[in-house]
Amino acid sequence: MTDLPRIGIVGVSGRMGQVLHSLVDGSDQVALGGVTERVGHAWVGCKLGDLVQSHSADMVVRDNPRAAFHCVDAIIDFSSPQASVANAVFAGETNCVHVIGTTGFSADDLVKIADCATSATIVRAGNMSLGINLLIKLVEQVAASLDEDFDIEIIEAHHRYKVDAPSGTALMLGEAAATGRGVELHAVQDRGRDGMTGARQRGAIGFSAIRGGTIVGEHDALFSGDGERLILRHIATDRTIYGNGALKAALWALGKPPGEYDMLDVLGIAT
Repeated sequence: MTDLPRIGIVGVSGRMGQVLHSLVDGSDQVALGGVTERVGHAWVGCKLGDLVQSHSADMVVRDNPRAAFHCVDAIIDFSSPQASVANAVFAGETNCVHVIGTTGFSADDLVKIADCATSATIVRAGNMSLGINLLIKLVEQVAASLDEDFDIEIIEAHHRYKVDAPSGTALMLGEAAATGRGVELHAVQDRGRDGMTGARQRGAIGFSAIRGGTIVGEHDALFSGDGERLILRHIATDRTIYGNGALKAALWALGKPPGEYDMLDVLGIAT
């Protein structure tokens, strides 16, 4: 039995699940405590050692978080909104840390997660990259410094399989720009242009989404004025950065009181 913090991984067969398994399996700071997959998935009931190379070869893939995570210290979850909300309820019942990298939540989903955070320690971010979260702070500062003579456009690109748009990260950047401007994003956002849309509205924060190939993640915050442009950019080339950020968040959150935190809290740069 290890004394290291035990990490549970949601959706171990997925792209992020496999990244997280590799990082946890090779870590000297944490140990693997349990893994899940969705109901009906081919991996359910199988031993990890029969599926992937793993130090926890005899660990069985479960489709029930209560069976898989009964003794973990933290759950890392890049799954689906529905699954993440259910896992937040479980985390609240068992007082374990819940790190959520899932995107695409509805307003109702976010209310449910906030309710769970009264008894669970939750770290939720649309992007777990340390670099992108520093970019978010920069976008807020630049937006606060430049007035509405500068148009703001958030441009993001992801692989062909991504199902939500704009990305969670793009929305985080938009929220940061709106905060810098002292406005509510929902009041100034422009998410789609098609046909005779008319001229751009002064003060609008626009979004453009690109989907194709195997793009991991690219995000630009464009501040476009008369005769000059400022572009703040982050390019991800390897999903490992998201896994490293999630593990950092899990370790940071251990022992923290219940509440909903984000990566700015983890980095110590929250306002």
